[in-house]
Amino acid sequence: MIEQFIEGFGMAMRLDTMAMMSIGLFGGMLVGSLPGFTTLMAMAILLPISFFLEPIVGIPFLLGIYKGGIFGGSVPAILLSMPGTGAAVATSRDGYKLTQQGKSRKALDMALFSSVFGDTCSDIFTILMIFPIAFLVMQFGPPELFAVLLMSLIIIAATSAANPMKSLIMMAVGLWLSFIGTDPLGGAERFTFGLFDLKSGIPLLPMLIGLFALPEVASVVIRNDKARKLSALVGERLKFSEFRSCLKTICRSTVIGTGVGIVPGLGQIVAAMMGYSAAKNASDHPETFGEGEIEGVAAAEAANNAVNGPTMVPLLTLGIPGDNVTAILLGAFVAQGLRPGPQLFEEQGATVFAILVAMVIANILFLAIGYLSVPFFSKLVTIKTSILIPVVIMFAFAGAYVFRSDPVDLLMLVAFGVFGIIAKAGKFDVMPLVMGFILGPSMEYSFGQTMAMANGNAVGFLLTERIGALSVLIAAPVFGYLLWKRLYGTPKTT
Repeated sequence: MIEQFIEGFGMAMRLDTMAMMSIGLFGGMLVGSLPGFTTLMAMAILLPISFFLEPIVGIPFLLGIYKGGIFGGSVPAILLSMPGTGAAVATSRDGYKLTQQGKSRKALDMALFSSVFGDTCSDIFTILMIFPIAFLVMQFGPPELFAVLLMSLIIIAATSAANPMKSLIMMAVGLWLSFIGTDPLGGAERFTFGLFDLKSGIPLLPMLIGLFALPEVASVVIRNDKARKLSALVGERLKFSEFRSCLKTICRSTVIGTGVGIVPGLGQIVAAMMGYSAAKNASDHPETFGEGEIEGVAAAEAANNAVNGPTMVPLLTLGIPGDNVTAILLGAFVAQGLRPGPQLFEEQGATVFAILVAMVIANILFLAIGYLSVPFFSKLVTIKTSILIPVVIMFAFAGAYVFRSDPVDLLMLVAFGVFGIIAKAGKFDVMPLVMGFILGPSMEYSFGQTMAMANGNAVGFLLTERIGALSVLIAAPVFGYLLWKRLYGTPKTT
């Protein structure tokens, strides 16, 4: 692995990789700065661009969109109290108050520097942790892999929404959709209803674009444009002494965000809220939070950006996306011929490490691009969404078609788009559905292998030979329930 890391480091220093990362960062910040347009939407509609690039160029391009979009959401949150992303909700609490006090430039600078600090530290942590975790995962057999995948699905269902029944229903739908096509063990056709186009299963990319991009577009249309009064970018720039005074809070939020990022299903919103609450509780003057406390901006932004790196740990080692955005990244990996999981480091170790190193390099570009471009992004918040909606829809349909050039994919896009809109209206989170669809084939295959190894006596096999897998299976529902209770309180049955 050390040799692969050294080789990967050299691959990450390519100029075309840095150039595409810069474009991705700028594009992510641009979309995140537009109220109502999310990082998720940007990732979904720009995903097909990565297909025409080498993995070491295309994946960092998407990572740039990811990083830039999370920070970009803080621009309308601070200037208009209209978070560009869900992760920026906590930022808006103090950011907009600072804007009203004539300190918008200071607030945006703090958001940028805190974001870069949290992101960089978590990326370094990811590189250090990926070695032992990858080595451990390589020792997994089918029983252990099945147990970990099942535990991940339970955690995702428990943490994605306040109503666990809705999450379980969506996850069951996702698992069923993953069974459509040809049985990987027996070769029989399942749930194809005699349609030739379903023999190879449902394509992932039209599903992702349909479920994530089209409902976001519908939300923007339903909300409609309201008059936006732009608060000018005014006030002094952030002083180093002010950043240093918040360093303890930034470090605390970085640790919180890193921990949240490792657990599948939590994501930036949870991290930002936890980081903000921890900063308020630890403060000597908690009454100033929500009234224009710059420490609140630092806490939220450091926490939500610190999630970015650690979400790659379960994604790369086990093929388990940590959130909606990394689910799209998984689609990009698969399209590039890189199937995340235990064998990835053996087969493509240098490429994986190149991508991880590129994440750290991206933060340097992030700082430079963000520092120079904040005045430009601050003016984007007044662009009418009615002008942008047709462009977004065009990119969505083009992106769904370009990968396989199959008209059926456009029908899939529309079908899943309609399903996503209905699910959103009914307050059903599509995240469990996507996770069930993505992890279903791996779970089914590892379960089939486990049953073959056990010769039909699964319980005896686990008790005598695979006690580790059995322990994970027993702990999974308990851990999922405790996580859910911590986040949402008393279970709801309706």
